[in-house]
Amino acid sequence: MPVIDLDRLITSEILRPARYLGNEFGAAHRDWDSAAVRWVLTYPELYEVGASNSGHIILYNILNAQPRQLCDRTYLPGTDLIARLRDRHLPLFAVESRRDMKEFDIVGFSLAYELGGTNILEMLDLAGIPKTWQERNPFAVATYPLIFAGGPTATSNPEPFAEFFDFFVLGDGEEVLPEIGLVVEEGLRDGLSRRDLLLDLAQVPGVYVPQFYDGMPLQPVVDGVPARIVRRVANPMPHYAIGPIPYVETVHDRLSLEVRRGCTRGCRFCQPGMLTRPARDVAPDDVVEAIATGMQRSGYDEFSLSSLSCSDYLSLPAVGAELHNRLDRTHVNLSLPSQRVDRFDEHIAAVMGGTRRPTLTFAPEAGSQRMRDVINKGLTNADLVRGVKTAAEQGWDKVKLYFMIGLPGETDIDVVGIAETIAMLQRECRPASGRRLKVNVTISNFTPKPHTPFQWHRVDPAEIERKQRLLKDQFRRMKGVKGNFTDIRFSMLEDFIGKGDRRLSRTIERAWQQGAGMDSWWEAIDDAYAAWVRAYRETVPDAILAGEAGHPQLPTVHYDLDDPLPWDHVDTGIDKAWLQQDWARALEAATVPDCSFEGCSHCGICGVDFGHNIVIPARPIPEIAPKPQGKDRPKPVQRFRVTFSKQGSMRFVGHLDLLRLWERACRRANFPLAFTGGFHPSPRISTASALALGHVSRGEVLDIELTQTWDLEKFRNALAAQLPSEMEVLEVAEIPLAAPSATKALIAADYTLHVNSREPVDWEALVEQILARAEIWLDKVSKSGKPYRVNGRELLYELSIASAEPHSATIDYRGCCRNDGTMLRPEQAIELLRQQLPDTTELDLTFVERQQLRFQEEG
Repeated sequence: MPVIDLDRLITSEILRPARYLGNEFGAAHRDWDSAAVRWVLTYPELYEVGASNSGHIILYNILNAQPRQLCDRTYLPGTDLIARLRDRHLPLFAVESRRDMKEFDIVGFSLAYELGGTNILEMLDLAGIPKTWQERNPFAVATYPLIFAGGPTATSNPEPFAEFFDFFVLGDGEEVLPEIGLVVEEGLRDGLSRRDLLLDLAQVPGVYVPQFYDGMPLQPVVDGVPARIVRRVANPMPHYAIGPIPYVETVHDRLSLEVRRGCTRGCRFCQPGMLTRPARDVAPDDVVEAIATGMQRSGYDEFSLSSLSCSDYLSLPAVGAELHNRLDRTHVNLSLPSQRVDRFDEHIAAVMGGTRRPTLTFAPEAGSQRMRDVINKGLTNADLVRGVKTAAEQGWDKVKLYFMIGLPGETDIDVVGIAETIAMLQRECRPASGRRLKVNVTISNFTPKPHTPFQWHRVDPAEIERKQRLLKDQFRRMKGVKGNFTDIRFSMLEDFIGKGDRRLSRTIERAWQQGAGMDSWWEAIDDAYAAWVRAYRETVPDAILAGEAGHPQLPTVHYDLDDPLPWDHVDTGIDKAWLQQDWARALEAATVPDCSFEGCSHCGICGVDFGHNIVIPARPIPEIAPKPQGKDRPKPVQRFRVTFSKQGSMRFVGHLDLLRLWERACRRANFPLAFTGGFHPSPRISTASALALGHVSRGEVLDIELTQTWDLEKFRNALAAQLPSEMEVLEVAEIPLAAPSATKALIAADYTLHVNSREPVDWEALVEQILARAEIWLDKVSKSGKPYRVNGRELLYELSIASAEPHSATIDYRGCCRNDGTMLRPEQAIELLRQQLPDTTELDLTFVERQQLRFQEEG
């Protein structure tokens, strides 16, 4: 099948069309014909979520670094593009090659959470790929690619999704995916059948092929496959962290670098902490070099040091201080995920105080010391007060706190203790301003997860809803506290799916058929949950639903200690007997030490298959260089005015996204950018006028101010090297700093329009008629929504016909275009034409190109 014609498929009516372009800076675009194995990694969420996922980026980079391998990407389209693909009978495509997903050899899905199944089925259906391995098995890989999943949910319990995938990758993918590629390359070369190729893949440690297992507990039904599949473990690879740089703003719009993989804190509710052991630190020098290089290569203005427990990376203060000193004059910011409040100190506070002070997030999880011991949080009230007080003294007047309700052994006293803990922090931790500390608190509903000591806990949704009401009543009496509560339906879906077995695949598919999708988005939960309830009724014999009449609830899943579990065949490295013992310890509120820093807890992880903890001692903290203040701040010394074109697919990059593109291009070019003053400095980069989405241009104008002088030609070449091929630097001129900015000097714009009409039109006579008029009134609406009228003829300076046929014309016009909003837009110019025609004549504007912007000095 030929590649998708994006020019026909994508129009400005599609929301955020730049999601689908696939030509971001840094995209691999490997040669199709020279690849022996062709992968497409798919993230079953909108582009803004998937394109910023660090695991997705790392695996994409690793696969494209392999010889004879090609890796492309795709994401769940928005509902508008889904409708258009279905309406035009077009398949889901990979964004870089724009090829049908069926043309690839391997399609890999990130199964990052329990609620992603219906999105995966939507994508398979859009691609025209049968949704179950049984349907695909008779066909060669050349007809339908191998479909696999990896990620946290795939590793914890793949069984609810087992019918949909040819194989799963359990654990870290950095090393196993290249191994899979070699096996597939050899199998394709030797002409193996699909089943024989999967038998070969089942020999790769960490690869689970569900069709070769059956029963409860699951047992192999063919010879030569392991009884238990060992989770793969790999060390972080920071040099693969820089991926394609999105045009649109993503959920995590920054460079993210993992400094520590795995967590040994032993929080009993935390599945990631159990599934990622042992802990593995990245060498501090590698972190510093990867961030410094990554920021220069990407152009981002923010970076994040990530880990399950970032504060347990002992060199965090030293690394943060060194990066602060190296990058501070480039106005970049450090972002840290939720931190251990007991490790937050003035050193970490100092390195977080960048250009934009980020929100501080702490997770006490429980409101009483007893409950924090039950969950093995390892946190006291004194730790809480010390950490939050440090934040308040260092200038933060607001913090975000995370708590859970519905934990094993929890009482109303523990729940009310959450409000009491917040009140204590407000009382003990006054910001320097003397005002009350503001607290944004998120209350999550505890959901037991596989491979944790709490997997045997029974959830009571009605009790959780009662505790939500109890806490809401407490928060209503408190000032400066904003509470956010997770909808119980999300939690019930997570429990229902996350602890299900293979029989649940039928329910997942039926839920998708009933309209479920985007199940983790609060905007979709009403329809999604109703679809799941209907699917459960239709696929489960004698289905029993809890809840009140008219508000049915899915059942919760519960296992006894001696029950076989659907995930028992997954060898995470932690002994099931140890989890049972830790469950008993939890009921007694007995704690277990963190084996990274204290004694071994004998969980079973350490050994040949999974390795050992790698904990790097803290390095000395360098002195943090002071920030330039007042007159010491670099001042602008030079201004360049850049004229550039915006053609082809770049017409789908909106104005705000374009400004972000320019900043990143300037940062990659190592320009000494000037910044505005104030609390939130921004680069002194400004466009003369925003170009509407979907319009192209041959004459856009941008001003860039620098704090050091650059040679004009060197500046032009450096800038051009960082721009997309469809944005060409046409002219660069040096403008005096005292001269009006391009925005202020702008007075007019020249456009070329293509117009169609169903009725024949005498275009030349029409133009003459308009030019002869002194008044042609246009209806407009102010920003406040108030209607008003303007004389459009006064805004039209020139009008002519470039070429014409009876039913179409190419029209040139020059119209007013000023900074105060007084302008004649292309649509309004067409309205001037339409008013001179009979009411039955419709004009269709099919193409807009801005030819030139005109400024005051040009006359």
